[in-house]
Amino acid sequence: MLRPRIPVNPLPTGIVTPLVQPTTPATDIEPVACNHHDHTPAPVPAAPRVQVPAVRLTPTGLVTVVAGSAGLVLIIGTVLVSMLLAIAVSAASVAVCAVVLRSLLNGQHKRR
Repeated sequence: MLRPRIPVNPLPTGIVTPLVQPTTPATDIEPVACNHHDHTPAPVPAAPRVQVPAVRLTPTGLVTVVAGSAGLVLIIGTVLVSMLLAIAVSAASVAVCAVVLRSLLNGQHKRR
């Protein structure tokens, strides 16, 4: 049958301890003898192990990563500053409009 792979439990100390695995399957079902055909299990092919390549950075690659991340930070910073500036300009124009409207309304009340 299929046996699940139980993951290991890495500890903070760096010691990797595998979880406890049962040595025998716990079943209460007894097999019934069959004389009609063969009941030998089919061979299970071994699963191929996929090995993930380690990431290795050369000095040129490291410079590229640093330059790319610095450029990304500058672009994001520029966008955020421009959005803040747009909000500040909009708030200032609304404030100027409010002052102008207030002075116009006060001027009309004084003329009456």
